[in-house]
Amino acid sequence: MDSSFERIRRLPPYVFAIVNAMKAEARRRGEDIIDLGMGNPDGPTPPHIVDKLVEAARNPRNHRYSASRGITKLRHAIASWYKRRFDVEIDPEREAIVSIGSKEGLSHLMLATTGPGDVVLVPTPTYPIHSYSVVIAGGEVRSVPLRDDGDFFEDLQEAYKLSSPRPKFLILNYPHNPTTRVTDLDFFRRVVEFAREHKVYVVHDFAYADLTFDGYKAPSFLQVPGAKDVGVELFSLTKSYNMAGWRVGFCCGNPELVAALTQIKSYLDYGIFQPIQIASIIALNGPQDCVADIVGATQKRRDTLIRGLNRIGWQVEKPKATMFVWAKIPDGLDKTLKARFRAKKRKGETFSKSLEFAKLVLEEGKAAVSPGIGFGEYGDGYVRFALVENEHRIRQAVQGIRKVLS
Repeated sequence: MDSSFERIRRLPPYVFAIVNAMKAEARRRGEDIIDLGMGNPDGPTPPHIVDKLVEAARNPRNHRYSASRGITKLRHAIASWYKRRFDVEIDPEREAIVSIGSKEGLSHLMLATTGPGDVVLVPTPTYPIHSYSVVIAGGEVRSVPLRDDGDFFEDLQEAYKLSSPRPKFLILNYPHNPTTRVTDLDFFRRVVEFAREHKVYVVHDFAYADLTFDGYKAPSFLQVPGAKDVGVELFSLTKSYNMAGWRVGFCCGNPELVAALTQIKSYLDYGIFQPIQIASIIALNGPQDCVADIVGATQKRRDTLIRGLNRIGWQVEKPKATMFVWAKIPDGLDKTLKARFRAKKRKGETFSKSLEFAKLVLEEGKAAVSPGIGFGEYGDGYVRFALVENEHRIRQAVQGIRKVLS
């Protein structure tokens, strides 16, 4: 039997799987591994949202097929959320669609709108699905480096000029995963100008809209006049409401792109279980104290980790947003990491500084972190910490890392 599946062949090996396998093996040996790798919120969903889910689930009318684009009342709640938060008008019929998390929405949008020969501009480092969704759809990715010392728009223009055929989409993500970069409305104004000039669609992943600290507030791409003419924005309830496993998100903006996503989803799914959608209405329209509590808890974890790392000699700046810390691997470890790689090298492997460092932290420090190489070539000098353990466990992880660095 021929097992050569073209789409699977085009996907690169999943780097995080290496660390995950090592973590699972260590736990099988009885080792206590503190997992700061995957951005999987550990807190409970707020009780008033859970209560509404239970109530709705007891009604047999809600057990039937739902609507793939989301129930009407949830789409209206989404429009109200945008109006309250950003003073942006959204037509719930033409400019909003519910997705099974933002990851599914982005993936199926790419599948609906790109194909062989289409080029998509994607900043790197990046959350993997931003690139892989294009690959799965058969398109080509043109990377735009996110450099500490670079000008993003210069690099964006250069990437555009070097692309043949000309790019069709630009995928953005602010606040940014993994680098935690933030931006302002002036940045999005320039993005809209670029998109108009070059006839490029923009897709903005806004999953970390609420997880902001120290007075910073993340702007919406759709706040810029004319943004809906050139693109869409995706949001997820995962981080703001601790609803990771519920898989609820939405895509809003350009009616043509929303219609394309609506059409392809009508072939692929019958929508999210209706009680989950009803509970999501309560999340968006109900009291928002729970969001502030989640942000506060995340900020305390951020501060605990940064204080701890700085204390052991690893200087890392506090991020202004997201649930991550993006940390440059300390200098002076290259020789050790390369020696470890040579000693354990398997056939076909190539050296990655961040992967080797993540292995070292796991083996010697008993903490799991995400290697930067998993987010693209420009991430290889970094690792990402996810703030998904309590402060005591974070301090414990720092003590393990201290042993590694010493």
